[in-house]
Amino acid sequence: MKVLVTGGAGFIGANLCRELLSRDEVDGVAVLDDLSSGFASNLDGVDVELTEGTILDPATLDAVCRDVDAVVHLGARPSVPRSVKDPVASHHANATGTLEVLQAARRAGDLPVVVASSSSVYGANPELPKHEGLRTMPISPYAVSKQATESYAVAFAHAYGLPTLAFRFFNVYGPLQAAGHAYAAVIPSFVDAAMRGEPLTIHGDGEQSRDFTYVGTVTRVLADAALHRVTDLEPVNLAFGTRTTLNELVGELAEVLGHDVRVEHVEPRVGDVRDSQAANDRLRAHFPDVAPTSLRDGLTQTVAWFRASGAYA
Repeated sequence: MKVLVTGGAGFIGANLCRELLSRDEVDGVAVLDDLSSGFASNLDGVDVELTEGTILDPATLDAVCRDVDAVVHLGARPSVPRSVKDPVASHHANATGTLEVLQAARRAGDLPVVVASSSSVYGANPELPKHEGLRTMPISPYAVSKQATESYAVAFAHAYGLPTLAFRFFNVYGPLQAAGHAYAAVIPSFVDAAMRGEPLTIHGDGEQSRDFTYVGTVTRVLADAALHRVTDLEPVNLAFGTRTTLNELVGELAEVLGHDVRVEHVEPRVGDVRDSQAANDRLRAHFPDVAPTSLRDGLTQTVAWFRASGAYA
């Protein structure tokens, strides 16, 4: 079986390529990535067919969909703050890009497609835990674009019979997640700052909570979904019901590092959700055997990857 991963040079995508190639039933992985946020170096030593190109080009999509058996669509323009700064670019990459991928999957013979949505679609809805039946209330352009991503996947299943599955990701973290830029996610930003002896920047009081999900767990689920052709006519949360405040995360990280870390509080960011925690009944129904990695173990593996990078004295 051969799988196409859009955004396969990104953080989650490159980890997924490794997971897929560890499976006996996989005999090839193709990657399409424009390298706007991913890095070809993430795939060093990984036996994939990398095509540098955009998901917005139908001809390129047709070429990479040829002779594949399934698609995992991770290609996107990430980051809530980035979308606030340039909402049109986020819409093109995430909404229109998904539409083009689904169209290409149809042209290639109705390939099954797994797509990445986001817990940000729940937005201002305060109910916890977040279950898939909740009303979505996006509060950022990024969240709107991800709602379009999952809605297109569901609509194509209803309208054309295309086998699709839309996952709502919740704060995925782990090795290969880049730090050191303005739109970096919270865990790599914290790890990078702590290992440099710099203060950790928290936007707000630090009591905002997240359902952190280790990338190794996420990629195991994604691989199972693609290889076993799992489908659903509604989106599925991909997280496990944990709820960790940023202040608690700082404490966990200090334990893993073995020393105290300094914190600097600044103003909250526009578009940031206050609390996030997944209900996982639907995920468990589809993937009853999945075993999530604990935050402590995930942070330990993440810190080990940062240390192995050689960027820290």
